[in-house]
Amino acid sequence: MTAKPYSALAGGVRLAVRLTPRAGRDGLDGVGADADGRPVLRIRLAAPPVDGAANEALIAFLAELLDLRKKDVVIRSGHAARTKIVELTGAPDVLLARLDRAI
Repeated sequence: MTAKPYSALAGGVRLAVRLTPRAGRDGLDGVGADADGRPVLRIRLAAPPVDGAANEALIAFLAELLDLRKKDVVIRSGHAARTKIVELTGAPDVLLARLDRAI
């Protein structure tokens, strides 16, 4: 079984993301690994990494992908890095099912 880049929390899901800004288009690139070998969801976005634009675009992308409100998608760590930890608020079983379908 392949390791997944997300795990259930009380009241939501924690997601590890590897973000590629200034891409030609927005989209998912599947599951990869970070420098330490931990699984990450690879996402590319057209937004530049300037003045938080890529972070805002990531929140909007994940909210639309997973049918969430933007306020239910919070970047917990990695604001200035490509690898980020994102927390999604909602029913964990529903969010995990949506992530499984999206990937």
